Amino acid sequence: MSDKKVNIKWLDKPEEHDYPAALSYLSLIYDEEKATTYVNELKSAPISQFKAKDIFRASSLSLLGISNSHVAKDQKKIESGRELSPLLLVRDSVNGKVIIADGYHRLCAIYSFNEDALISCQIV
Repeated sequence: MSDKKVNIKWLDKPEEHDYPAALSYLSLIYDEEKATTYVNELKSAPISQFKAKDIFRASSLSLLGISNSHVAKDQKKIESGRELSPLLLVRDSVNGKVIIADGYHRLCAIYSFNEDALISCQIV
């Protein structure tokens, strides 16, 4: 973990290209109709906030290290004060997990600064 205190800034809503990225990922897990339904629901979901460590726990994913080029790129965005796009999350109630449909690298970058940081997201 970094000892640097950074102020993480968020866009008011996800960037438009995040939704097709989420659809691509969700289409690997669900059929096209279900994946499309989730993405359409995400587009109108309000912005929520959850702690980075809680999203990791709920997703059961491992933390990518700073050697990952996408994580490093997002760390630089954070350090330079650029706003990040909120994460797109889907609740998988059947398996008791949260699916990170878009924003996994951003989450890893933020966690490297502060595991208690509040993460802006849309969740359905």
